Amino acid sequence: MINRALKATRQFHGLTQAELSLKLNISKSYLSEIESGKKAIGYELLEKYSDIFEIPVSSLVFFSENFENEASIPEKFRNVIANKVLLIMEWAASKNETKKT
Repeated sequence: MINRALKATRQFHGLTQAELSLKLNISKSYLSEIESGKKAIGYELLEKYSDIFEIPVSSLVFFSENFENEASIPEKFRNVIANKVLLIMEWAASKNETKKT
């Protein structure tokens, strides 16, 4: 799910993959693979996201392993809540896109 969180964060801030890939100093295709979940993201790159979007790394990681492996919260509930938060972020990003056009 971290891939969706990263994509929603980028979209919410109104950046294209090309713009963000330049800021991250990676190729657009690599960024696309990360956002689609085909490639894993490393901690160093998460730190770059954190700096660019002024979001703590811990908030970005919230949607990845730590959240998914939390034993005290049933898996079904974790998935539903994470999905709802991501849907809200994606909705907000789409509203920002609509306002720009």
